[in-house]
Amino acid sequence: MRLFGLYVVVELVALVAVVSWLGFGWTLLLLMAGAVVGMWLVRREGARASLAMAEAVRDGRAAHAEVTDGALVGLAGLLILVPGVVSDVLGLLLVLPPTRALARRWLVREAERRAPVLRTARIRDGGVVIDGEVVPGAGPSGSATRWPDQQRPGQQWPGQQRPGQPPIIEGRIVEG
Repeated sequence: MRLFGLYVVVELVALVAVVSWLGFGWTLLLLMAGAVVGMWLVRREGARASLAMAEAVRDGRAAHAEVTDGALVGLAGLLILVPGVVSDVLGLLLVLPPTRALARRWLVREAERRAPVLRTARIRDGGVVIDGEVVPGAGPSGSATRWPDQQRPGQQWPGQQRPGQPPIIEGRIVEG
């Protein structure tokens, strides 16, 4: 409740300052123009965010940045609809891609600080998947037989290091 009271006081002070600077008619015109331009930008950026989200899903990758962008554009639309000078300015700043990227980075950093598991999930999203098979047998005690195609430590696999390609890891996992 205190936060809402603070918001109302800040909006009133900003409104009085703008009215005393520009006059009542120009302030009203500025607020209406800000709402029209802001809603047009929200519509455009919302469509871009949804297309980016659909592309990420189609490509089979996690769309965490796209979802965050969509949520920030939605918040920008809400702030533009709320009457007031400060909320309109904040909404217009959130709908612009450069400032939205800054807000997204801050939001992700805060979420990861509060829930560290989110950081590991984001890191794993872009990680390399190593395909392998599990072979039942002896564990790391050394009693398992070596596969004939295994190389000794330090040896290069044929064709392992190709320019511009990530290293390929082939092997078997021995349970035990």
